Amino acid sequence: MSELDLSSEILNSAGTSDGLPAPQRRMAMLTYCIGLAMSVLDGNIANTALPSIAVQLHAKPDVSIWVVNAFLLAVSICVLPMSSLADIIGYKRVYQTGLVLFTLASLGCSLPRSLEELVLARIFQGVGAACMWSVSAAVMRYTYPRAMLGRGVGLSGIIVFSSAAAGPSIASGILAITTWHWLFAINIPFGLLALSLSEKTLAPATGTRHKWDLQSAILNATAVILLITGIDGAGEPNYRWIAAGEIVAAAFFGTLLVRRQLSLRIPMLAVDLFERPVFALASISSVCAFMAQGLAFVALPFYFVDALGISQVKAGLLLTPWPIAAGVMSHFSGRLADRHSLRVLGTSGMLTMCTGMVLLALAPPHPSALNIVWRAALGGAGFGFFGAPNSRAMVASAPRERSGGAGGIATMSRIVGQSIGVSVVAVVFGIVAHGEVTLRSVDVALICGACFALASGAISTARLPHIQPE
Repeated sequence: MSELDLSSEILNSAGTSDGLPAPQRRMAMLTYCIGLAMSVLDGNIANTALPSIAVQLHAKPDVSIWVVNAFLLAVSICVLPMSSLADIIGYKRVYQTGLVLFTLASLGCSLPRSLEELVLARIFQGVGAACMWSVSAAVMRYTYPRAMLGRGVGLSGIIVFSSAAAGPSIASGILAITTWHWLFAINIPFGLLALSLSEKTLAPATGTRHKWDLQSAILNATAVILLITGIDGAGEPNYRWIAAGEIVAAAFFGTLLVRRQLSLRIPMLAVDLFERPVFALASISSVCAFMAQGLAFVALPFYFVDALGISQVKAGLLLTPWPIAAGVMSHFSGRLADRHSLRVLGTSGMLTMCTGMVLLALAPPHPSALNIVWRAALGGAGFGFFGAPNSRAMVASAPRERSGGAGGIATMSRIVGQSIGVSVVAVVFGIVAHGEVTLRSVDVALICGACFALASGAISTARLPHIQPE
């Protein structure tokens, strides 16, 4: 029996009695998407304002980058512990806690007297964002009937990609009329709105009430910090031995974390879900796909600005078609994933992304804007076509009461994949052009990204022809 036939049989037997009624479902998704959009925007909106922040707070540019890094590091450390907490006390409480933290931290970000205060507020923003991101799978499982999961995943994909695409434009618009403080203050009314809606609109979830494991959280934080700092330093010629040591240490603490999880009835790092072939293959495929996209998002700006001599503003506009196309295709592929083979959709998406990246690498030495735009849009469309079906596979293959753990793995797949992709760019630039940006080094980096996309597609093709029942 084919994957599609078995999927349909399971969906039909499950029926559509789970999830929320349509009117409440729409309000629940509105509530969740407000928080999701805020957190995604704040993940990258501060980049545009860093020069202004550094001047006003009397900070050096290389130190001010911690305004961005503090947020990302807090998210990376907290996603797994928060996803475990969502399984214990229910996703609704974790989401509401995240909204409160994020909104209060946004107030703190808008009123700092020093860079240290701003960085501290950004850490709390990152913790709040981790709470909201960690419950993504649980929101879908408790809001949508199983037969409509793809629609929910597709909708969240639109929010993520459109927020990422709009971030620089929104930041530029705010900075054109007022100070950078309003980049954060604007979150406050939206956070209060989402919080007021959440109690009535979000589906209730009691949680499993098992014990939260502090030792696992500490091991996770240690491994994540070492891994990210090691990956970040891998491209620095004078730091590579230290970076290698950090990565080895991260592997050591990661091994201790996994061994710890094997002794727990309900682990924080959901290693038990990897016994389900669909979940395991979807997770590995996701890491490879985000490696490819992370690589493209770093290599292409260097290509535009350093190799082609394009201004930073125009470079941002040339990159925008990627997330826009990804968001649009995520919507359509999410709906298709409820009716068609996840194996075919995922493989087709990665082949399309691979083609787009190869065509970017083979572009003429002085391409027109249109020549770049349609190639970038093709790569983004392929990623969007892959993303929603693959995320649906991860969500649907996990039991509903383990949705928090599944969401944590999905988010960590994205973070780790993007971090490795960034590191690969630095290593390629160092090997091919001794740290310089040339057409050849960018082309090699893009071809490496295409290989990661191809690997993700191959893993999608190997997906076993069934979906685990609930």
